Amino acid sequence: MEHRLILNGTWNWCEREENKVREGKVPGSVLSDLTALNLIQDPYWRTNEYETKELFRKDYRYFRTFQVTEELLNDEEQILVFEGLDTIADIYLNKERIGSVNDMHRTYRFNVKHKLKTENELEIYFHSPIAFVEKAHEEGDIFYASTGCMKGNGALRKAHYMFGWDWGPILPDAGIFRNVYLSGCSTAKIEDIRIRQFHEEVQGNSHEPYAKPVINKVRLDIETRVKRFSGCSLRLICQVTAPDGTIVTGETKISGNEDFKNIEIEIRDPKLWWPNGYGEQPLYHITVMLEADGVLEDTWERKIGLRNITVCTDKDEWGNQFAFVVNGQKIFAMGANYIPEDNIVGRLNQERSDRLIRDCAKANFNCIRIWGGGYYPEDYVYDACDRYGILVWQDLMFACNVYDLTEEFEENILSETIDNVKRLRHHACLALWCGNNEMEWGWSDWARLVGHRPKYKADYIKMFELLLPRITKQYDDQTFYWLSSPSSGGSFDNPNDFNRGDNHYWEVWHSNKPFTEYRDFYFRFCSEFGFQSFPGKKTLDSFSLLEDQNIFSEVMESHQKNGLANTKIFSYISGYYKYPKDMESIAYISQILQLKAIQYGVEHWRRNWGRCMGAIYWQLNDCWPVASWSSIDYYGRWKALHYGAKRFYSRFMATACEKEELSTEIDYYIHNESFQEREAVLQVRLFGGDLRTIYELEKPVRINPFKVKKEISIDFNEYLEGIQRNEAGAEYRLLENGIVISRGTNLFVKPKYFTFKVPTYQVEVTEEEEDFRIHIKSDVYASYVELDLDEDVVFEDNYFDITSKEGVWVTVCKKEFKKQITAEELGAKLRIRSVAESF
Repeated sequence: MEHRLILNGTWNWCEREENKVREGKVPGSVLSDLTALNLIQDPYWRTNEYETKELFRKDYRYFRTFQVTEELLNDEEQILVFEGLDTIADIYLNKERIGSVNDMHRTYRFNVKHKLKTENELEIYFHSPIAFVEKAHEEGDIFYASTGCMKGNGALRKAHYMFGWDWGPILPDAGIFRNVYLSGCSTAKIEDIRIRQFHEEVQGNSHEPYAKPVINKVRLDIETRVKRFSGCSLRLICQVTAPDGTIVTGETKISGNEDFKNIEIEIRDPKLWWPNGYGEQPLYHITVMLEADGVLEDTWERKIGLRNITVCTDKDEWGNQFAFVVNGQKIFAMGANYIPEDNIVGRLNQERSDRLIRDCAKANFNCIRIWGGGYYPEDYVYDACDRYGILVWQDLMFACNVYDLTEEFEENILSETIDNVKRLRHHACLALWCGNNEMEWGWSDWARLVGHRPKYKADYIKMFELLLPRITKQYDDQTFYWLSSPSSGGSFDNPNDFNRGDNHYWEVWHSNKPFTEYRDFYFRFCSEFGFQSFPGKKTLDSFSLLEDQNIFSEVMESHQKNGLANTKIFSYISGYYKYPKDMESIAYISQILQLKAIQYGVEHWRRNWGRCMGAIYWQLNDCWPVASWSSIDYYGRWKALHYGAKRFYSRFMATACEKEELSTEIDYYIHNESFQEREAVLQVRLFGGDLRTIYELEKPVRINPFKVKKEISIDFNEYLEGIQRNEAGAEYRLLENGIVISRGTNLFVKPKYFTFKVPTYQVEVTEEEEDFRIHIKSDVYASYVELDLDEDVVFEDNYFDITSKEGVWVTVCKKEFKKQITAEELGAKLRIRSVAESF
């Protein structure tokens, strides 16, 4: 039986040269300990990041004592395990150096047999990451670094974003950021378990070509590796507990010369796991028990989902497809790119991550891409994705760098990949492994990489087209592997080809192209595209003084890491809207633009279902309070884009497409991304700024599963006779069973030319059992109406238009509030604004 001594909790720490001892927390980090003890000011406040950065030119020492029981001291095997050390460290046990480490992404295990005593001292000396990367840059000949990133960072297997990115500060923290424990064993233990699924007897309904497949059984092949320390008789017992509590059991004996064994278990009438929006997410509980001579020695437990996920890259009339196929059905991937949730890793917790993934599901995501410039997230992030049905595109942790493939580097990257593939491969959410972010594209097309030695380009091929794909497949042969992102399939063969593979498209934003530019491209799968915005007032106040809140101030430019991006945001504002009257209004209008930009792209690609099969915008979240591409800011506050994503990622919706920008000729489409045939009513209405109806049309619609259909084409010009185009708009609404499930508005002039009048609002709040129902009316057309409270809550909808005298109804769940509140209090605290109040 394993004897485990957990070494988390309170440790002592000090600057290596200072020796002033303080208490700290493990798991944690130097920065989380410094801030918890108020030894430094908030690193995110104003320009404190620059002073904080300098702290990591120093070395730090963490140490503690611990006692070991006689039982553990007598164990045949004694292993000291570190699940996460950040990053360059020497480890001493009882004054003896037992190892040196330099890879944040690895789990380190040290044999400490004959090194333990009853009373023990464990010390870890962390060396300066800044000193390391500066030396690597000075002594090496690699000159490329990504925008905002310290040169030399690619030489160290530490999360690249910690050295800065074009949305993050340079704060290369250090510390023991995951669990530490001592493990002892004398009889036998489970070393590793690998679960493979084989879905059999798939039957479809010929009369319903898009009906969900009926799978009569799933065969689980559970491969267990054991380690024994005696000649005892071993037996493996596996229990699979279904969501309804039904248990299926299998068992086998392990002979004396075997170190692994397979158990096959058959699940009859399985409950399949589906991504969010396509079905349920039932999870089966797997328990594997190892007995030695009839005594329970070890137990391994995980939850899995029964599903089959791959990516179709078959040839078609446009080139090659790139589409997720889940349980036999192609789906359109909808979501965003996930970055690390904080620069201070000691601040991370399960509740915060669970909320973030839950907010993805609320916004109708079915997918996130975990980007390769961070680190592999905690288990609870993937657990949340399993529960909420969020597919994970998992990058290996390489991004926008030139790497020197030395023997030590190769050992590290292979070991870290094995560690994390083994840790994550059982998750229902895991849909794809990807070798790196943008590095094939960089070697192929980026001028900034020209001039590096040919060796480094050859190293790229060795790493990303030989070593890493092979080792990943060796440990997980059931998850699709993609060489890079973007890529058309590898070997520098036009990696960002629009007709093959996945694409990163940045002409809108980096090249100042208009939003309509998206409609010129029919990507197979757009895995990166984005547009920046400022966070809202509450977040601005969290890092700046009122006097700082000018976009060209030092503080605001410090919280903008994409060069002249604040100027770029203003440039886009000038193209669409009038000059906002204050910083709060600038932030609000920037968020509206961000929503509009991403909506243009997503809706266009969804109208081309089958040709394009994925839209994953950049980016989901922030690692500190900043102006960025995120749809949820550092504090978890939804920007306008996230509310917009809830609409344009809906499984059943309508969209509008002008023949050309601001045209009166508009085509209306219905989208059905579900297994059911849907019936609804599509309403189109021409309205005036005073909310009067100028023209309206209503059409019943029916659409088959997984189809997009153009339902109405109309030219409003003939109905605008005698009416100024800057005083009218066209709205559409899709009603299912009498309920509005999708809506949108088109103007015939740029918003800055529209005759907006400041609305007078009427608000009525009523209380229901679980929600508050808010009814908002306006006396004039109100564009992108924002609801806000001092307390952070998520409304059912936000940033919507009021286009008629009946107004709009919005609910907010009572669970959103930390304290009990009445309908009257909510109505009094509610703040409302629209575009007309922004200038």
